Amino acid sequence: MKRKAGAIAAGHPETAKAAGEMLRNGGNAFDAVLAAHLAACVAEPVLTSLGGGGFLIAKTAGGEQTLYDFFVQTPLQQENRSSEFFPISADFGEVQQEFHIGPGSIATPGTVKGIFEIHSDLCSMPLKEISTPAIELARNGVEMNAFQAGIFDIIKPIFLSYEMPKSIYGSQRNQDELIRQGEILKLPELADFLEELVREGESWFYGGYVADEISSICRENGGHLSRKDLQKYSVIKRKPLEVTYRDATISINPPPSSGGILIGFALKLMEKLNYGDFSPGSEEALTLLAKVQELTDHARIDAFVDETIGKSEDVILDPDFIEMYKKKVQPNLFSPRGTTHISVIDKDGNAAGLSTSNGEGSGVMIPGTGMMLNNMLGEEDLNPHGFYQWPENQRMSSMMAPGILERKNGNKIIFGSGGSNRIRTAILQVILNLVDFGMPLEQAISFPRIHFEKGLLNAEHGFEEEVLSAISKTFLNHKIWNEKSLFFGGTHAASGGPDGYSGYGDPRRGGVSLTVDA
Repeated sequence: MKRKAGAIAAGHPETAKAAGEMLRNGGNAFDAVLAAHLAACVAEPVLTSLGGGGFLIAKTAGGEQTLYDFFVQTPLQQENRSSEFFPISADFGEVQQEFHIGPGSIATPGTVKGIFEIHSDLCSMPLKEISTPAIELARNGVEMNAFQAGIFDIIKPIFLSYEMPKSIYGSQRNQDELIRQGEILKLPELADFLEELVREGESWFYGGYVADEISSICRENGGHLSRKDLQKYSVIKRKPLEVTYRDATISINPPPSSGGILIGFALKLMEKLNYGDFSPGSEEALTLLAKVQELTDHARIDAFVDETIGKSEDVILDPDFIEMYKKKVQPNLFSPRGTTHISVIDKDGNAAGLSTSNGEGSGVMIPGTGMMLNNMLGEEDLNPHGFYQWPENQRMSSMMAPGILERKNGNKIIFGSGGSNRIRTAILQVILNLVDFGMPLEQAISFPRIHFEKGLLNAEHGFEEEVLSAISKTFLNHKIWNEKSLFFGGTHAASGGPDGYSGYGDPRRGGVSLTVDA
């Protein structure tokens, strides 16, 4: 039997395949994660784009850890209050949600800058080779699977609001419908764009043709971005937030993004409350988990003690941790929308976790690129006092929380999740399942979840009926789901170390995994 030398988990088979190709050809985890992301821009086009932003947590074989923040930035100035900023309704089945799209919703994209900086710092292969799987996939086409087709159904009004995305992503069989399961999606313009981008470099995007096109679209149609916004954008390298939980050390996305620190808060509280004493899926475990989620959801860090649990000083976090949240998270905007995640670990122990988002997409595409720009300025959650109230020239915050969990035996688990506000509760529950209950990776991710937010407890299908009945009496405002759902996040994780290599992609969000032979 061949020895395994790497593991990958991602949101689509073609995404994982691109990463696997890099590892088999001698590349490292960082080559693989960039190849996977570029392929995801083709295979998972609603969830990610070169017109959005994201985060990479990287740990080299030598032990150096860096968080690359290439998330979106608010514009330097509020230039327009235009009619090209309008609402659409997304249909999630049991609920509809309003989003705003158009040129006025676009924040400064950071993904391309992130790709080039990560490549310069960490990669071993030429960017031309890294981009080849995505270029070939865009040119030859990818068959639309059920999950991706379902995502298109949810945000259909965005892609039908403008002729360009409608013509690119429209169904070949049904007029006025988006691409359906089984149809082939070809993106030749994106293939050409990627080739040009690799050839010309990031300056072509941030100071050349793309910057000119974005500036022109915004100037003529009521957006806020100018050429200067693109020229001034920079990647920020941060030290990951480090949290210990029992015998594990978790390194995760730090402030000003909020997801990592909220997960850290919940873990420290769980540790003090001896969560591991309960059985997984029991009434006691779910009740305590929901209470802690409720505390975290309140986000009033100066009082993180729920009287129903007790006022013990032991449940209060270190004041420095609290101050870090108050000072670095609260002033920042919060962007909670659609995401995808890729985890990779290679034979040398290099680890990469990449979470990216395009919001829902603005509907605005740059001619000749096959690239849709984000709509991060078009979220009601970001504008409680009305739109156009965002602070200028500021990195937006996110719930995205790529991270690395290390055990004392040397095993590493690289993780991250999509899922809007459910990102932090999905990741929290996976970590608890791994550390407190000793579940293997697949079980830790597939185990049913709960999510408490805004006074409502959501419980996923899979818990015992008597347990659900009991917690329903404790949480009168509740919803019991009849199936597992993408609502509860999609945690994709890869593991490597003395115990070998494995991965698991969350089926809630079309996840897949693969291992690579030495």
